Amino acid sequence: MRLVFMGSDPLALPLLDWLAGEGRSVAELVGVVTGLDRPSGRGQVVRPNAVKAWTEGRGVPVLQPAKLDGEAYQAVSALRPDVNLVVAYGRILKDDFIAIPRLGTLNLHASLLPLYRGASPIQTAVASGDSETGLSLMRIVRELDAGPVADVERVPIGLLDTAADVEDKLAQAAIPLLARALPLVGTAELSFRPQDASRATFCRRHEKADGALDFSAPAAELAARINGLHPWPSASLDVAGSPVKLGLADSMGADPGAPAGTVLGADALGLLVASGAGTLRIRRLQRPGGRMLEAPEFLRGFPVAQGTVLESRPMPKLVGTTPFPYRPQRGAA
Repeated sequence: MRLVFMGSDPLALPLLDWLAGEGRSVAELVGVVTGLDRPSGRGQVVRPNAVKAWTEGRGVPVLQPAKLDGEAYQAVSALRPDVNLVVAYGRILKDDFIAIPRLGTLNLHASLLPLYRGASPIQTAVASGDSETGLSLMRIVRELDAGPVADVERVPIGLLDTAADVEDKLAQAAIPLLARALPLVGTAELSFRPQDASRATFCRRHEKADGALDFSAPAAELAARINGLHPWPSASLDVAGSPVKLGLADSMGADPGAPAGTVLGADALGLLVASGAGTLRIRRLQRPGGRMLEAPEFLRGFPVAQGTVLESRPMPKLVGTTPFPYRPQRGAA
């Protein structure tokens, strides 16, 4: 089976390693379509994305079309794919692109569809306090993440898992899912089932404003949001005029006995803050120009006095029952 991979996210790297190794008995990787090299970092040096970097020295044809126009269509068609596999490519494919492979275009979406259709399913699942998520193998259709699903691979979300941790789990989960599904593509053994649209939820691309915390919310909700937004855009709070990023949190059910947002002190694991229900324990923090530290080390160099009242800010909605308005990334084509 001739396979063209379309994607730009590090989530796909373990899967690409498998396709280049053990998976060669299932599918031949005949091309990669990925995003343009872009400026990144403080120096804004132009660098390839993780997928482009992976291809270097492997002899795999790489296409980086600025637009999915007629020229790009011809270039992908020339690779003669039997199937295209899309993983976090970040572009909407038109019908002509979807129809290029003789066995169709498949997509790995990082949620248990129909939950969390959209741009940030991993972060949103963690931020919503879910106990599990997964990967869904689906056919691409024009409607957002609405195609029929053939198979899923589930992964647990632990109470101390951040979005980065769950992304690592999902990256590995792609391998068994594709190992069992790819050999069946084009046969009756791999059947695609329509999604239940009545259960669909939607998520959007996150922004820095999503890092706001309203301490009147329950501690468990606040902890999930902190963990789900790490490493980006990061939940944050203002301490004595200094913005502090938060990297990990959990909650305790005891009644804090103080107004929401009040710093109660610290224990061996974290900074304790009163919430609307229970106590929030912030376990990792980062000051401007510093690195993310475990709370005891952070507090030795940046003490936060007991009784300090942290400002609450409204928390933007992360999940909806209808698609959010499309807002392209800055610099996106």
